[in-house]
Amino acid sequence: MASVFVTAAIPESALNILQKAGLDVDSYTGDALITKDELLKRIVGKDYLITPLSTQVDQDVIDADPQLKLIANYGAGFNNIDVAYARQKNIPVTNTPKVSTTSTAEVTTGLIITLAHRMVEGDKLMRTKGFAGWAPLFFLGHELAGKTLGILGMGQIGQAVAKRMAAFDMHIIYTQRKPLDAATEGQLNATYVTLDELLAQSDVLTIHAPLTDETHHLLGAPEFKKMKDSAYLINAARGPVIDEAALLDALHAHQLAGAALDVYEAEPHVDDGFKALDNVILTPHVGNATVEARDAMAEIVAKNAVRVAQGEEPLHVVN
Repeated sequence: MASVFVTAAIPESALNILQKAGLDVDSYTGDALITKDELLKRIVGKDYLITPLSTQVDQDVIDADPQLKLIANYGAGFNNIDVAYARQKNIPVTNTPKVSTTSTAEVTTGLIITLAHRMVEGDKLMRTKGFAGWAPLFFLGHELAGKTLGILGMGQIGQAVAKRMAAFDMHIIYTQRKPLDAATEGQLNATYVTLDELLAQSDVLTIHAPLTDETHHLLGAPEFKKMKDSAYLINAARGPVIDEAALLDALHAHQLAGAALDVYEAEPHVDDGFKALDNVILTPHVGNATVEARDAMAEIVAKNAVRVAQGEEPLHVVN
């Protein structure tokens, strides 16, 4: 009987799909993330690996299981896996694209609104010393209408954010390797600009780019100096796209008005410096943390294991 190792708790619906297909399922059930030592022991003899993006699957892990036929990553990203080495071993690596789009776009929209209107700061105030009452100049935030939203990476999530924030009467600009086609730009009412133009013009800059060698620390000290000191930075994509030390310095120097981070450079570690700042919102990588998105992701990874077991090609291969 073919077997699959699942390295973290995932929706029961996925396990039902695997078991219904006759696969032997071994699931890690610990409260903490699985350790590398545990992973190296448990993967031996398994045909398929289902793993979240919080688990590193490197050459050691791949070599530990000579009969491995599939690595199904539970997440849209896949930088936790040595995809090049897996390709050398003829092991397909898959991800779960598209199904995170709505949830991540909604979270990004929420972070933008919450940061601009200082809602987290207000909640903290009301839970501590409270306030003396309404006053004309008290606790002012900023309206988004008429402001410029800069989108770094105009893929599916970036476009979904553009559609939502257009409803707030924001002017949309974006940058990426290549501009969108004219029809799509027209539908989104979005304008392609260079990175330098994006940095200089954005009142809110939101990141929706993948993590690659080219995007690692794409935003650092030189880039933050080019931004408006009234600008907000949002990251619900990949933590290492930002040089966090440089961001912290920029916030301390008032080169930016604030930031909202859902992902982190050394995740799950969060620099204590961010925790001390009232103009920073920190959320625990909840971009696609909805029942709907996680159920859809579970279905994709489970069905990909079943497809390979039945001699079919898996979907969403990234290598």
